[in-house]
Amino acid sequence: MLSNIEIQNIIPHRYPFLLIDKIEEVEPGKRAVAIKNVSINEPFFQGHFPGNPIMPGVLIVEAMAQTACVAGLMLEENKGKLGVFTGIESMKFRRQVVPGDVLRLEAEFLVFKMGMGKVKVTATVDGQVAAQGEIKFAMIDQDKK
Repeated sequence: MLSNIEIQNIIPHRYPFLLIDKIEEVEPGKRAVAIKNVSINEPFFQGHFPGNPIMPGVLIVEAMAQTACVAGLMLEENKGKLGVFTGIESMKFRRQVVPGDVLRLEAEFLVFKMGMGKVKVTATVDGQVAAQGEIKFAMIDQDKK
């Protein structure tokens, strides 16, 4: 298990864009399971949507990507790099995520070689699938833009 502080020692994301609170399970370069406690205090709820707060789907995808990023950046050859999206495939949204939900984020690497990868990701709330699909990424040096 990794705490929020330990996560920040691995990935560069910070508030308000660090979207995972803890890592419950991790196998570097293979898989990870994270938790996001969804709070009404999240800044995006101010506008999405007043009176009917729903976590934006793109932020659920980002939280799943951050989960995968932790597992990928724990490998020695990737330390200090940055994980960036190269694609999103077959993403489906099945359930709204609202304040008070505990989002369980799972990432399983399907392919990961030469700094490129494809990860199967799933986000659930109380055992119900909120979102699932596949994301593609590249590990790049942080000074490259």
